[in-house]
Amino acid sequence: MTFSVPRPQLPHVTSRVRIAVAVVIALVILLIIWAVFAAQYTDLLWFRSVGYSSVFSRRLVTELLLFFVFGTVLAAVVAANIVVAYRLRPPFRPVSQEQQQLERYRQLLHPYRAWLLAAIAVLIGIISGSSASRHWGTWLLWRNGQSFGISDQQFHRDVSYFAFTYPMQRFVLGMLFAMVAVSLIAVLVTAYLYGSLRIQTPGAKWTPAGRVHVSVLLGAFVLLKAAAYWLDRYGLAFSGRGIVTGPSYTDVHAVLPAKEILVFVAIICALLFFANVYTRNWMLPAVAFGLMVISAIVIGGLYPALIQHFKVAPSAQDLEAKYIQRNINATRQAYGITNAAVHTQNYPGISPKTSAQQRKAVDADVQLRVLDPNVVSQTFEQLQQQRSFYKFENTLDVDRYPTGKNGSLDDVVIGTREIALSGLQPNQRNWINEHLVYTHGFGVVAAQADSAQTDGSPDFIESDLPPTGALTSLQPNHQIQNRIYFGANSPNYSIVGARPGAKPRELDLPTDTAIGQRNNTYSGGGGVPIGSFFHKLLYAWKFKDKNILLSSGVNSASHILYIRDPRARVAKVAPWLTLDGDPYPVVINGQILWVVDGYTTSAGFPYSEKESLGTSTKTSLTGAASAAQSNATINYIRNSVKATVNAYTGQVNLYAWQQNTARDPILATWEKAFPGVVKPQSAMPPGLIEHLRYPEDLFNLQRTLLAHYHVTDPHSFYNGTEFWNVSFDPTVLGNVPQPSYYLTLSPDGGTTPQVFSLTSPLVSLSRRNLTAYLSVNSQPGPGYGHFTLLTLPANAGLAGPGQVQNELDSNTTISPQLTLLGQGGSNVIKGNLLTVPVAGTMLYVEPLYVQASGGQAFPVLREFLAYSNGSAAYQSTLPTALDQVFGVNGLTPAGVQTPTPPSKGGSQTGGSTTPPPPGGTSPTLQQAIAAAQAAEARAQADLRRGAFAAYGRDERALQQALAGIAAAAGSGTHPTPAATSTPAATPTH
Repeated sequence: MTFSVPRPQLPHVTSRVRIAVAVVIALVILLIIWAVFAAQYTDLLWFRSVGYSSVFSRRLVTELLLFFVFGTVLAAVVAANIVVAYRLRPPFRPVSQEQQQLERYRQLLHPYRAWLLAAIAVLIGIISGSSASRHWGTWLLWRNGQSFGISDQQFHRDVSYFAFTYPMQRFVLGMLFAMVAVSLIAVLVTAYLYGSLRIQTPGAKWTPAGRVHVSVLLGAFVLLKAAAYWLDRYGLAFSGRGIVTGPSYTDVHAVLPAKEILVFVAIICALLFFANVYTRNWMLPAVAFGLMVISAIVIGGLYPALIQHFKVAPSAQDLEAKYIQRNINATRQAYGITNAAVHTQNYPGISPKTSAQQRKAVDADVQLRVLDPNVVSQTFEQLQQQRSFYKFENTLDVDRYPTGKNGSLDDVVIGTREIALSGLQPNQRNWINEHLVYTHGFGVVAAQADSAQTDGSPDFIESDLPPTGALTSLQPNHQIQNRIYFGANSPNYSIVGARPGAKPRELDLPTDTAIGQRNNTYSGGGGVPIGSFFHKLLYAWKFKDKNILLSSGVNSASHILYIRDPRARVAKVAPWLTLDGDPYPVVINGQILWVVDGYTTSAGFPYSEKESLGTSTKTSLTGAASAAQSNATINYIRNSVKATVNAYTGQVNLYAWQQNTARDPILATWEKAFPGVVKPQSAMPPGLIEHLRYPEDLFNLQRTLLAHYHVTDPHSFYNGTEFWNVSFDPTVLGNVPQPSYYLTLSPDGGTTPQVFSLTSPLVSLSRRNLTAYLSVNSQPGPGYGHFTLLTLPANAGLAGPGQVQNELDSNTTISPQLTLLGQGGSNVIKGNLLTVPVAGTMLYVEPLYVQASGGQAFPVLREFLAYSNGSAAYQSTLPTALDQVFGVNGLTPAGVQTPTPPSKGGSQTGGSTTPPPPGGTSPTLQQAIAAAQAAEARAQADLRRGAFAAYGRDERALQQALAGIAAAAGSGTHPTPAATSTPAATPTH
C-alpha cells in the first residue's frame, strides 16, 4: 500500500535575493581561494629567497598528491555507496507514522538530491584529503626508505620496515577503516530515509537489498580488522606490557599467537557477513559478531592476562631476562650509547694524592668557568648594551676561540647584541621606526670564561661599538660583518633596501655626533623583493598591515625580512628535522653564523625504550636558555645535521654530520626525498668545524637513559637497585633537573688530556649521593661524541650537588658571610654549581654574584664557594678558595692575583694591589698579606658601588690585616718557604 502526503511548499525567493546569495557565496569562495593562494605564494617567495624552493615544491606536490588521491577515493566510495543505497530503495513503502514523517523530508530533498550528494562528497573529500596530506612525511619515508642493515630480534625484519613501512601501512589501513565506516553511516542514513531500514514500522526491519548492502560493508570492515590483527603482530615491537619497551614474555608466548588466531577468526567472520548476501537473514552476521567479540575477549585479552598473572609474575625476573636484554641492546644502539661509545671506568672519589698534588691538578687539568652564562647576561647588557634598543639573550653561550698562549683554544662566554624594539621609548614606537629604521643588531661581545676583572665584571675579549678585540683580530683583514639582521630577538618583519643614491634610513650605530647615529642601507641580498604592487598587496594581507601597501618608505628596491629566528628558519627549510633548543653564534671568516643542531628521530626502532623528548631534555634552563622540545615520543635519535644561518644574509646551510658515527639511514632517506638540500660535511666553511660542539638536548636525553641503561645485566635491570637519577639543580626552587655544563677538563680526572666536554653528575635513585659523573667529548676530532662514565664506589657516600649546596648554605662559617654579602638590599645570586673530577676526587665550585638594588643594577662576581673531600671554602678569589678547600697554604702567591688588564670596552677599575711577598717569607706573613689584599680589593669595589657600610667593614678588616703583617714581619722568623706552584695562567678575579 502506498500513501501520499502534500509536498512542502518552500517560500518564494525573488531573483534579487538569489543573486545576492550567489554573490555572497562567490565572494566567500574567492576570499578563501585568495587566502590559500597568498599563504602558499608568499611561502614560495620565501623559499626562493633562501634557495630552497625544491623543498617547498616537493612537499607541496606530496601534500596535493595525498589530498587528491585519498580525498577522491574516499569521496567517490562514499558517494557510490549513497547512490547504491538510494537505488536499492523499495519502490513501495508500508503505511506507518514513521514513513509519513520521512516522506516530508524525501519530498523536500528530492529536487536537490544531486547537489546534496555532491556537497557531501566534496566535504568528505576535503576532510579526508586534508587528514591524508598531513602524513606527507610518512609517505616520503616509505617511498625513499633506506635499509638500516639491522634486523629486529623477534620478527627478523630490517629496522627500516618498522621505521618506514609499518607507519605507512597503518596510515593506509586507517584511511580504509574511515572509508568503510563513513560509507556504512551514510548507507544507514540513506536506507532509513528512503525506507530500506524501518526502525519503528511493524514487520521486517530491512529490505533484502538493504540487508545485502550493509552486510557487504560489515564484511569489508571485519576483513580490515583481520588486516589490523596481522599488523598488530609487528606493533608488539613497541609493546609496553612489560617493564621495558618491546615484546615481553607474555607478548611473545600469548599475545602474538592470539593475534594470529584472531586473524583467521576475523576472516571467517567476514565470510559469514558476505554469506548473508545469499542467506538473507541476520543469523549468520549475529553469529559472526558474537564470535568476534568472544574471541577478542577470551583469546586476545583473557588468555594473555592468565599467562601474565599465573606464569610470568611469579618468575618474571627469569622469564623476562631475555626480553630485557633485547631492550637494553636496542636502546643503547638507538640512542648512540653503545659500549663502543661509552667508556665506563671506576673512579675512587677519595683521592690517593696529597692535598698539594690535588691543588696542582686543578690548575693543570681544568679550565674552571667563573662566568655563569645564565647570570652575566644582565652584566653584558649594562656594560656593553650601549643603547636601550639593544639586547642580549637571557642566557649567553659558551664557545672556544684561539685566544690562549700559542693559539690554544680557550673557553669564552659569547652573546650577540641584537635589536630590541621593546627598548624604544613610547614616542619612538611607530610603524616607520619599528619596521624601517630599527632593523638590526650589531656585533658580538665575548669574555673569558675562566677569568674576571678585579671588580668582578667580565674580562671582555671582544667589546664596544664598533666591536674590537681578539675575535676581530682573528678574522681576515681584521674585519667582521657585525650587522645582525637575523637573530632570536629580531623584529617580526623589517623592510630594508633603497634605490641607488637614496639616503640611508636604517639605524646602524649610535654615535656621539650631533646626529646621534650612523645610518645604513642593507645590501646582504636576503629577504623577499617587495617592490611590486602585487608583492606589497600579498604581504600587507599576510601581516595584516596596510602600511606595507601605503608607505612611501617601501620602494622598488625594498626587501622584506621575516622568519628571522635561526631555529625557525632552519625548521622552515628542513621540516623533517628536530632542532636543538639552543642555537649559538660563531664568528668565522669575517661573518657571524648561527649554528643549529639538527636531529633525525624516529619512534620505529624495535625494542628500543620510548622516551618523551620534552620531558627527557627538560632542565632548570628550559624555556629561558633554550627552547623546550615537544612531547613527541621517540626511540631513536642522531645528531646528523649541523645547520648554519648567516646573521647578515639569512642564508641557511645544512651539512651532514656523521663524525665517528655510522651512516644514519634516516638522514639518507630524507636526502633521497629532498636531494641536494643537505650538503656533505666536506662543504663546511673553513674554521667552522672547530666551533661545533656536542648538542645539549641530545646529551640531556642520553644522560637520562644512561642513568638506567648503564646496567647491562637483565636481572639487575629488573631489580632496578643500581639505577641512578639526574641531579636536581640545587640553585633553583623545585625539583628540576640540573643543566649540563660545557667545560674544558680531563674527563677522567687527570689521566687523559684536557678536552672541551659536556658534563653532568648523576646521583643515586633514592638518595642524593653522587654515584657517577658523565662527560662527552664535545671537541670535533677523533674522540668526538665518546662518553666517559666515571662510576663512584656505592659505599663511599659521596655528597651529590644537592647535598653539597646544603652544606655550603648551612656551613657555620659561610652562612654568616652570605648574610653579610646580601646586606643593604643587595641580592646574592648563586651561579652554576660546577662538578669536576680532579686527581681521583670530586671538586665543586660555585661563583657568587651580588646585584645591588635599583633598576640599573647588574650581577657582579664577588665571591667563590668550593667544596671537596668534606671541606668547604668561601673566598673572594677562586685560587684562594681552592687553596682553602684543599688545605694548602702558599700555593697561590699574593693571595689575590694581579688583576687582568681590562680589555677594550671592559671595566676600568682603580685600586692598587700590594706587591707579592718575596720568596722566603713565612706562611703566616703570606696569609696576612693575602688577607690585606683581599680586604683592600673588596673595599675599593664597595666604594665604587656606593656600599658605604660594607666599605667601612672592609676598611676595619684591612687595618686588622695590616696589623697582622706588622706582627708577622717583626717576629724575625724566616723558615724555609713552603712549596709553591705556578699560579693559574689567567687570573680569576
